[in-house]
Amino acid sequence: MTSYIADSAVFIMGNCNVDSSLLITVPSVVDELKSRDAVLRFDLAKEGGLRVEWPEPEMVKEVREKAEQTRDSEELSKTDLEILAKALEHRETAVLLTDDYAVQNVAVQLGIQVKPIAQKKIKDVLIWQKQCIGCKKTFEKGDECPICGSPLKKKRKKRLKSKSHQES
Repeated sequence: MTSYIADSAVFIMGNCNVDSSLLITVPSVVDELKSRDAVLRFDLAKEGGLRVEWPEPEMVKEVREKAEQTRDSEELSKTDLEILAKALEHRETAVLLTDDYAVQNVAVQLGIQVKPIAQKKIKDVLIWQKQCIGCKKTFEKGDECPICGSPLKKKRKKRLKSKSHQES
């Protein structure tokens, strides 16, 4: 049976039509729920069978390594890493519910099925780099150019075609 790994967007948006007993999330998602409605949706889902589980540390490590490769690591929060790790644990039987493009980008490269909540799903997998707005040199990471001191801007390094086994 398919289970669904729920990012905070599931509770924030509130338009997810998945049975709560099929939902799994991580404890840190609660910290991202700011509105009373989102907290209420979370509490109702818990009463309906939502499972809240800690991710396995080795899965978090694997996600962090993949996020470094795609250069999405600067975009991902602790909760994003944990949600991805939980989805990786259940990769064979779960679909990750998220609207976050950086999360989707990393998930697809980890072989995790993704389904957006309210946004469109990513079409291609992207690898990012940083480019100096001053001297135009490119770097793997950072916020300031080590050559001229200007700010670095995120820029697509390359595009990989999206994997066909993703759920629409």
